[in-house]
Amino acid sequence: MKKSIVICAAMCAAVAFTSCKSSESAYRKAYDAALAQGGTTTTTTSGNNGYGDNNDIPVVTPLTENPVTDTRVTDNNDNVPVRTENLSVVDGSGLRNFSVVVGSFSVKANAESLVQRLRSQGLDAQLAYNSDRGMYRVVASTYDDKSSAVASRNSLRNTYADAWLLYKGR
Repeated sequence: MKKSIVICAAMCAAVAFTSCKSSESAYRKAYDAALAQGGTTTTTTSGNNGYGDNNDIPVVTPLTENPVTDTRVTDNNDNVPVRTENLSVVDGSGLRNFSVVVGSFSVKANAESLVQRLRSQGLDAQLAYNSDRGMYRVVASTYDDKSSAVASRNSLRNTYADAWLLYKGR
């Protein structure tokens, strides 16, 4: 029984090692693909390749990379998630189309405390109430356009990691 297991294991190992061998055709395909991409030139030299036979050895000239001189970063505000809720302003001058919410509270006193802290930092913070959910929303800033609201939210996320955008419902 042991003998058959050892023989079977040896045969499996032999098959595994012989099937993992790289073929010359695979290397040739990779070389041809690199050559087709351009940017490289080949020259051939005759001589001894170290194994005693005189075969032509391809020599590949290295590709020189050019540095990037102009980089443009485009901010795609369309991928920023926005929530829509019907809110009534409890304390503040009124909400515009897009607002940055930095806190949500079920207790009004907690929400008012955050509003006062934001106002002491120079922000035009407002308090709004969502009657459907029974939550007080603390709005740090409000804007007419989405890109300004996204920029404000991104800067406020240093302090308020859970800041999110709100689109004022009708």
